[in-house]
Amino acid sequence: MPSEDFADALSDALAGIQRLIRRRLRGSMAEPRLRGAQVELLRLVVARPGIRVSAAAKELYLAGNSVSTLVNQLSQAGYLTRETDPEDRRSALLRPTAAAESRLRDWQARRSALVREQVARLDEADRAAIAAAVPALRRLAQSLHEEVEGP
Repeated sequence: MPSEDFADALSDALAGIQRLIRRRLRGSMAEPRLRGAQVELLRLVVARPGIRVSAAAKELYLAGNSVSTLVNQLSQAGYLTRETDPEDRRSALLRPTAAAESRLRDWQARRSALVREQVARLDEADRAAIAAAVPALRRLAQSLHEEVEGP
C-alpha cells in the first residue's frame, strides 16, 4: 500500500473507531450530553486539578476564549468549579466536581467494557495485530504531540 494510502487508511480507521465509540456510549449517558471538547477539558481537569484556563487552552490546542466558553458551560452543568489563582488574581484555577469525576469514571468503565467486548469478537490474529500496533500508535501520538509543541 502506498504511503499516502496507508496514512489516509490509518487516519480514517482511527477517526472512525473514536466516532463509533462515542456514538455507542452517548446513547446511555446521563444528561446533559457533553460534546467532545467538553469531555476533553473535563478529562484534563480531572487529571490535573488546579490547572489554569490558559494552561488548559495550550494543552488542548484551543483558543483561550474557546476554553473559557467550555468552562462556563461545564460550570453551569455542575462539572467544574473555578477559583481565583492566589498567585495571579487575574487567572482562574479549574477543579472538577464530584459529579464530573463520577461521570468520567462511569464513561471510562463503559468505554473499556465496550472495546473489550468488541476486541473479544475478533479472531486471535487480529487481536495480536492490534496489540502489537499499540506501542507504535503511542509513539505516533507522542510524535504528533511533540511536533505541535515545537522545539
